[in-house]
Amino acid sequence: MKKIFFYSQSLFKDIALLVLRASAGLMMATHGWAKLSDFSAKLQSFPDPIGLGPAVSLQLVIFAEFFCALFLAIGFLTRLSLLPLIVTMCVAAFIAHGDDPFAVQEMSLLYLTVFVSLFLLGPGKLSVDGQIKTKKSY
Repeated sequence: MKKIFFYSQSLFKDIALLVLRASAGLMMATHGWAKLSDFSAKLQSFPDPIGLGPAVSLQLVIFAEFFCALFLAIGFLTRLSLLPLIVTMCVAAFIAHGDDPFAVQEMSLLYLTVFVSLFLLGPGKLSVDGQIKTKKSY
């Protein structure tokens, strides 16, 4: 009986990580897709919060918000994919919207909290990384 309880507790943790990882990744990817699909129009008004130029800043944000977010959703190179997302959310919350009221910063801070938590917890067994790790352990 004890073994079943611990198995299901571990399974519930992996399911929770899957839900959190996939939902945060897919929701973030919609932000990146909006920027990617309207790149030339966004380029005209995109801010340059860290001094790299609007084009480079926009490209880096698209890389993080779209491509890294999709990797996060499937759990591939999870911790590596989370680094650009964490940096992007820090820049959004503390630099780009640093002088704005909390209501404007709230979304990027919420994503930042989720991304840091996932970075610390890892992707779980129900991910590409988890499956690769399982295959290597045989």
